[in-house]
Parts: sequence; structure tokens; C-alpha cells
Amino acid sequence: MIRVMLADDETMIRAGVRAILASEPSIEVVAEAADGREAVEQARLHRPDVALLDIRMPVMDGLQAAAEIRRAVPSTAAVMLTTFSEDEYIARALDGGASGFVLKTGDPRELIAGVRAVAEGGAYLSPRVARRVISNFGGGHVTRGVAARERLEALTGRERDVLRLVGAGLSNAEIAAELHLVEGTVKAHVSAILARLGLRNRVQAALLAYQAGLTG
Repeated sequence: MIRVMLADDETMIRAGVRAILASEPSIEVVAEAADGREAVEQARLHRPDVALLDIRMPVMDGLQAAAEIRRAVPSTAAVMLTTFSEDEYIARALDGGASGFVLKTGDPRELIAGVRAVAEGGAYLSPRVARRVISNFGGGHVTRGVAARERLEALTGRERDVLRLVGAGLSNAEIAAELHLVEGTVKAHVSAILARLGLRNRVQAALLAYQAGLTG
């Protein structure tokens, strides 16, 4: 069972999102919040697998809440839920340690896919967001590609293999199966990669893999 904490200042939106999540038997909404500060408190209290956070909320916005939750409850993955797809929000969300970004205007299946992906240790970006991220941060620019490849020189061969599969969007369990490793070993490799490259989360790792050409 994937335990979710839902935060949005609009009651109707919370009801709609809760209904979508309730359609999936493996997902349970264990807490709700109407602002960012309450979201942090509920995350500390319930320690959910996933915190689903609206970006624009009173008292404390979702981006600040995601960063606070990341510090207070590292085991809780943050997924940003918003109607806004401007670059500044995407950049701030990724910088704050969010593991997913889902648009309210997207397909409801994206919401369920995003919650599942981050709960399994992966990352998720709605297709529209992914295109913007790759365009703005991947870019295909030669200088970025060279810089990314130079950063990867700090990794071992096995860590590069793991990073390549992280970049392909695989969860820890899927990487373990692909590389014939136990899941705990994969988790240790991912932690080592993030620490060695100074990355905050798997989304940033996936972007670096893309820039370096590991994922084609």
C-alpha cells in the first residue's frame, strides 16, 4: 500500500485528486492539508511514502514545503501538483528535491503513474514537463554534454550502469533485475552517485545522464 499525504488549499481540488487516487487499490490517502505549513506537520506526523503538494498555497507554498519535508522526513518523496508549467516552477521544484512534477491539466493516469514511480524510488515528470526540462536543461548543447561527461568520470563502471538506468526511468527494483543485483545494492549505488556528483535527487541524476548521452 502506497501512503499519500495530499496538500492543496482548494477543497474541491483535494476531493477530485482524492477520488482519482481512490480508484487505485494500492494507494491510500492518509492525510490532507490546506497549506504548506500544515503539509509539513502532517508529513512529520504520518510519514507518508509520497507527499502530493500543490505549488501555490498560503502560509508556505508547495516548493518550500517540499524542501522542508525533504529535510524533516527524508523517506517521503515529494510530487508537485500544479496548473503552472512555467520554467521557474519546474527549476525550483527540482532544486528543492522534488521527485515528481504532475500537471493538474494532465491525464489522471499521469497522477497515479507519478505517485507509483516516486514511491518505488524512481522519479516522474508529466510528458509536457519532461519536454520543457529536456529542452531547457538537457538542451543537447555540446558544452553541457562535455561538462556532464567530465562529471561522470568520478563514477565507477557499475555506478555508470546504474545511472544509465536511472536516466531511463527505471525503479531500484527494475535496475536490480536488469543488472542482476539485489535491490539494497542498487539503492546504495544510487546514494553514492547522488553524493559523489552533488545531486539532490533522481530527477537531477536522470537529467545529467541525458546530458552525458548515457540514455541516447
